[in-house]
Amino acid sequence: MTAAAHHTFESDVVATMNALGARARAAARVIANAPADQKSKALRAAAGFLRARNAEILAANALDLTEAHARKLSAAMIDRLTLDDKRIEAMARGVEEVADLADPVGRVLASYTRPNGLVIERVATPLGVIGVIYESRPNVTADAGALCLKSGNAVVLRGGSDSFHSSGAIHACLAAGLRAAGLPEAAISLAPSTSREAVGAMLEGLNGALDVIVPRGGKSLVERVQREARVPVFAHLEGIVHVYVDAGADREKALAIVVNSKLRRTGICGAAETLLVDRAAAPRLLEPLVEALLDKGCQVRGDDFTRAIDPRVVAATEQDWRTEYLDAIISVRVVADVDAAIDHIETYGSHHTDCIVTEDRQAAEKFLREVDSAIVLHNASTQFADGGEFGFGAEIGIATGRMHARGPVGVEQLCTFKYRARGDGQTRA
Repeated sequence: MTAAAHHTFESDVVATMNALGARARAAARVIANAPADQKSKALRAAAGFLRARNAEILAANALDLTEAHARKLSAAMIDRLTLDDKRIEAMARGVEEVADLADPVGRVLASYTRPNGLVIERVATPLGVIGVIYESRPNVTADAGALCLKSGNAVVLRGGSDSFHSSGAIHACLAAGLRAAGLPEAAISLAPSTSREAVGAMLEGLNGALDVIVPRGGKSLVERVQREARVPVFAHLEGIVHVYVDAGADREKALAIVVNSKLRRTGICGAAETLLVDRAAAPRLLEPLVEALLDKGCQVRGDDFTRAIDPRVVAATEQDWRTEYLDAIISVRVVADVDAAIDHIETYGSHHTDCIVTEDRQAAEKFLREVDSAIVLHNASTQFADGGEFGFGAEIGIATGRMHARGPVGVEQLCTFKYRARGDGQTRA
């Protein structure tokens, strides 16, 4: 492609995306005021279309898988991309679960009366138009579309090039659901291009149409979005997740929680990456914890205390404490006490999810109070860091920032608020 042709192509993509954004902005006004039952009707109809068009979705997915194998994508990437009857049914059920959630729009969050008689309410309202940029997993198309619709928002989706055909087939079901409920199809829009220019246009805000962007994907994607976006971003860059086993920990709970936190699914952002063990607990707990991990095929990278336990332990480097492995690897350190554990987490953590295992309520409350992460757990696996497990139906992502949404971003977090003030002729002196 010549330089002139590329410039024309880029201009066409940007124009197409900006037009998509303008239609989404217009649809957002309709969706924001749509009755709860109409939004739920659209979602239930979409779930029905996902089931009815199972064969079409699988055929589209087969095209993506053929291309993925030709490009020699990793086994993990291909697994995330692959759809089957079970996964499509799970997608449909997920959309129905979102439909069944309480409508978050219009909730009165606070109400009070001023001395002058003004009645002031703080009321939940949609954010507006949300941009979602994601990779690999085609089910994000359904999850994000459903969550945004339920929360009264329009959404512009840009899936990865590797799931282009699958996402298109799933999006067609969502659009059919919107039509069935008499709602504008532009409320859930899918970028028609896999080009980087489409992402660039979204990062610019689609000519003012987007109110927030949510990236779902690897570190390089999230870094680019956080670096270049001209609109607010809900995201987490890394999930450097810790489990701290306190001096007051119960042995059986500690073993179960540590193994599950690390190994249930190693590739998710809630998987534990570092195990911290209180020095006072080390004589009775460090060896069984390390052996349980090693015996289940997990590589352990440890400090000097940990290496003395088992010759299979590899020496940890400074970089290990800062690493999100997303694999069957864990770093292990013995710390002086709960304060030292909190200091370690503050130094090396990513403010995503951290856990304390202890029967000492005072230590637990200190940890829960002082660890500044989006999700802090006591005596429970870090793999509960998930919107579905929090009762949100699903999540559009997990946010580790401190503004607005934090932790799993579900329908309530996709709302902001406005104030309504009712008077009876009051004027200000």
